[in-house]
Amino acid sequence: MTKVITHSLFTDFDIALFKSGKHFKLYEKFGSHITKVNGVTGTYFAVWAPSAKLVTVIGDFNSWSGEEHALNVRWDASGIWEGFIPGIENGSLYKYRIYSNHNDVITEKADPYARRCEHPPKTASIVWDIEDYKWKDKKWMSYRKDKNGLDKPYSVYEVHLDSWMKSENNERLTYKELAQKLVQYVKEMNFTHVELMPIMEYPYDPSWGYQITGYFAPTSRFGTPQEFMHLVDQFHQNDIGVILDWVPSHFPSDDHGLGFFDGSHLYEHPDKRKGYHQDWKSLIFNYERNEVRSFLISNALFWFEKYNIDCLRVDAVASMLYLDYSREEGEWEPNIYGERENLAAVSFLKEFNQAVKDNFEGVTTIAEESTAFPGVTRAVEHGGLGFGMKWMMGWMHDTLDYFAKDPIYRQYHQNDITFSLAYAFSENFMLPLSHDEVVYGKNSILGRMPGDEWQRFANLRVLYGYMFTHPGTNLVFMGGEFGQYNEWNFETSLDWNLLEFEPHINTQTFFKELNKFYQNTPALYEKAFSNEGFEWISLDDNVNSVLAYIRKGHDKENDVVVVCNFTPKTIEKYDIGLPRKVKLKEVFNTDVKEYGGSGFSNTRQITSKKKQLHNKPYSATIKIPPLAVVVFKMI
Repeated sequence: MTKVITHSLFTDFDIALFKSGKHFKLYEKFGSHITKVNGVTGTYFAVWAPSAKLVTVIGDFNSWSGEEHALNVRWDASGIWEGFIPGIENGSLYKYRIYSNHNDVITEKADPYARRCEHPPKTASIVWDIEDYKWKDKKWMSYRKDKNGLDKPYSVYEVHLDSWMKSENNERLTYKELAQKLVQYVKEMNFTHVELMPIMEYPYDPSWGYQITGYFAPTSRFGTPQEFMHLVDQFHQNDIGVILDWVPSHFPSDDHGLGFFDGSHLYEHPDKRKGYHQDWKSLIFNYERNEVRSFLISNALFWFEKYNIDCLRVDAVASMLYLDYSREEGEWEPNIYGERENLAAVSFLKEFNQAVKDNFEGVTTIAEESTAFPGVTRAVEHGGLGFGMKWMMGWMHDTLDYFAKDPIYRQYHQNDITFSLAYAFSENFMLPLSHDEVVYGKNSILGRMPGDEWQRFANLRVLYGYMFTHPGTNLVFMGGEFGQYNEWNFETSLDWNLLEFEPHINTQTFFKELNKFYQNTPALYEKAFSNEGFEWISLDDNVNSVLAYIRKGHDKENDVVVVCNFTPKTIEKYDIGLPRKVKLKEVFNTDVKEYGGSGFSNTRQITSKKKQLHNKPYSATIKIPPLAVVVFKMI
């Protein structure tokens, strides 16, 4: 056990920050780092294992023997084991063999800070230098604060890399191939951002990436870390922002992962009521432990710093916020105030969001949060959690339930489609039609639409037209943009063959134009999170199942009137109130023939008249196509 040279990357200040939960760049210290000591090249290793009595590094360089390379434990009671091993090079495989003080447990663990992992089902970590990549997205990085501003358009394409498209041999595409095909497609479809379901290393394909074992390593399923950087780089060079799903809520109990890491409950909470998630059969991080908080926040900042990511979408926030989440009486313990909020998780999320804000300009965070927890997108300094946006889950469920109904019954459910506006400005909402809504027997979005083939595609267009003109930002899961017929299957490619058929071609054309129209219409995004950006004209015409409203931007000359018809009935004459004397010019219509519609439209400008209607001094008479959204500019 003499081949490890004493060496440390930690200063006393690093240790103090780590133990107090305030070190947010732990990836510069922990893990494996190729370096030189006394002129000799090798690798420095550091791992946190306070309950260990011995930690050795095993790998392909010592025939996976646990006796040759023992790390040194630091003298400062930090629980850090470290050392430099000469000759270990880039690409070497390794794990930590940990001999615990608890019941003499011996575990072999992957490195929590590894930059690269073996291709599953193999589980070793890989010594890997990621500093040699030459980024070419300097232009994007110089102006991304403008692209990612909350008064800018967000049309997000959510993607599961493994099943977006397969090769001709039905194999998964590599990061290099995706950097060509996926980037080109997202650009052609005019999306502003792409959201990648978790790409951090995960062992189990059916988890879709939400059970992570390698928090600092992009999955090796598609290539190397540098090749993933190239994918991000290509998105940026094509003016597309990159959002990553991030999972600080739970992790799997796989033998090589974080669970029971040093023979003790190191990363997970020791109380099963706080440390085990029975729905997902996974372990919950101990947010009360300073070192764990530092690990997680360091991980978040790592993706912004090393991979130039523009946003993290945080998964399962509700499960973090509430002690009784998915638990029956007796399965949880109230906090010190006798209430259900997980105070440690709340403070962690605030600290995470503040750290992101303090360290990076032009980025944001998004919460998948399904409850009415107050202030999710309020600034931390004002008592909120500090997220930039929050998924509007209530809108999603109400809207999909409404659209699943035959149009003849929609008149009895007008409140379902209007209710979201009662709370639309209580948070900065993103409207999601995500992967969760097209699995487990829920059907595809197209598959939920009622009626014959024409009506189903028309319903799909009116759904997305309503979505993109509703206050908030927008997220669409892959396949929705061309009318994926089958429910999503993570094991196979999307049904790209559908684009041989006219209805799907028309739907894809519609989506390209909808995205373009959205981005070219400031009234739809400049005040997306403010009630100043929205005004009802008519919300209670349940007889016709029609909605009419105004969307407003910074300049009233850009205001638009939106009219939605949720039935297949054509309305030749329909009166709407207007706030001032204007001419209406139809600028977008989901019913045009190019999109597969009937072609019914307002071909001429419509002049308003001095006649009060809908509590407005002026009014105008318009035509409304069947199952359509029509947008007018007020001139």
